[in-house]
Amino acid sequence: MNDGHLDRTATEVPATAELSSAQTPFARASRDFLYGQVWSRPGLSRRDRRFVTLTCVAAADSPEPIEEQVHAALAGGDISLEEMLELVLHFAVYCGWPKASHLEGAIARQWDRIHRERGEQTPPWPELANHTLGPGDMEKRLERGVEEFIDINLTPAPSANSPYRHAGILSFVFGHVWQRPGLTRRERRIITVASVALDDSPVPLRTHVSAALHSGDITKAEMDEIVLQFAAYYGFAKGDALADAVEAAWAAKPA
Repeated sequence: MNDGHLDRTATEVPATAELSSAQTPFARASRDFLYGQVWSRPGLSRRDRRFVTLTCVAAADSPEPIEEQVHAALAGGDISLEEMLELVLHFAVYCGWPKASHLEGAIARQWDRIHRERGEQTPPWPELANHTLGPGDMEKRLERGVEEFIDINLTPAPSANSPYRHAGILSFVFGHVWQRPGLTRRERRIITVASVALDDSPVPLRTHVSAALHSGDITKAEMDEIVLQFAAYYGFAKGDALADAVEAAWAAKPA
């Protein structure tokens, strides 16, 4: 197919032979816990679990898991090519451009691999229209960025008194990226929560977890599943910190 979506012919689960022949504690835990229990839980869609997982493996600089998870997400049809490329941009904001560059390279490799294995010519990436970059009027962009910051974070916007805030936060991150149509706001929240949790960023962690829960974009039950998926792919120590932030945010949720 040429529209960025592929038939659902692959899943996140390794081959049956690989699972059944698990010989090490890690391999058995992967089979019995990770794939046997976590991925199959009903509280979060497989698509949402992929967003958490892709964020984790890309940030962890794990070459093989990155390739495997990108391949599974594309080949399984859970995330389209266009959505994967949009994920890269959002991920770059919260985890950095070098890691995002590697992730985008993996997407290119796996997109090509999938079509070669099917005996098909690899379709080109989508053409992007300049109007998707948002308003060219900087005053309007900054004004909209302030509004979006408040709407996303449920807190007042910072003053535009540094390059980081002026050009970065207000003009680019909230003046453009969060407003792009390629992913839903809820999906951007999932990617962001996973990113700030693995970044060891206590203030953004509290802010984004609270905003996701208090806005109603992510329910408490869904957030608890995000914590588990995140812990499985980035470690239970980091997952513990995310879980603490979730409980604190939920306790402070306005009636």
